[in-house]
Amino acid sequence: MYPILETKEIAKNVFLQKVLAPRVAKKRKAGQFLVLRRTDDGERIPLTIVSSDAGEGSVTIIFQAVGKSTTEFARMKPGDSYLDVVGPLGLATHIEKFGTVVGIGGGIGTAPLLPIATAIKGAGNRLLSVVGARTKDLLILEDEMRAVSDEIVVTTDDGSYAKKGFVTTALQEFIDRGEKIGLCIAIGPVPMMRAVAEVTRPHGIKTMVSLNPIMVDATGMCGACRVTVGGTTKFVCVDGPEFDGHQVDFKELVMRNRAYLREEKTAMDRIEHKDGKCMDGAAVPAGGGN
Repeated sequence: MYPILETKEIAKNVFLQKVLAPRVAKKRKAGQFLVLRRTDDGERIPLTIVSSDAGEGSVTIIFQAVGKSTTEFARMKPGDSYLDVVGPLGLATHIEKFGTVVGIGGGIGTAPLLPIATAIKGAGNRLLSVVGARTKDLLILEDEMRAVSDEIVVTTDDGSYAKKGFVTTALQEFIDRGEKIGLCIAIGPVPMMRAVAEVTRPHGIKTMVSLNPIMVDATGMCGACRVTVGGTTKFVCVDGPEFDGHQVDFKELVMRNRAYLREEKTAMDRIEHKDGKCMDGAAVPAGGGN
């Protein structure tokens, strides 16, 4: 069992948890992830390791409650435990001296970007960051990203905070002003990562994206997380999660990610229906989750 040490909501339906997992805390590197399972019959959910404390033996995760399982995760409190915490999984981010690096986090994608950005800055690179969300309520980790960045641009799609517009607009402005970008890393919704790759492609800027497709065993055995990169099949759990954004077949990725939408909706409908039947007849606020 893996007890929760801390849990808090850091944005609308976005939760931070600190979990006791000493062996993982000692070995994890930037870019790697965990697979968590709450109960014996629970769903296996892959989540990025945002940070760790080897002395305490803890790892920190951030997730958005968007379906049944992550809604159940969000309702757990300090003292509750996960049945399984498996990791660290995936390949660690390749870190070297690139020169100027642009790190782009969209929505919940800023959570996996933070440890990578921290490692990149620690290697002596100049870091230009773009952190975006649909609205101010969904923006996360602005202060933490600001602390490791040489320059940061914050955007909201609706203009409710900071610069109105998309992360790609800020990226294009970096390019237009003549920045010599050695690497761009984009993590967020698939449409955002695809858009970033199309902005950098004409300029020959190496662009890495971090993928989070449907995943089951996370050891390369089941093949559920397969993606096509440069015309070759890759398994995100063992070959990734980071890939060359100019080589990813995003159209196929979108189709595969939609494979279980009906089942996901049915599961959420059940948990919301159950929540609405409290002993005193009052409705309980429902979240969302994978």
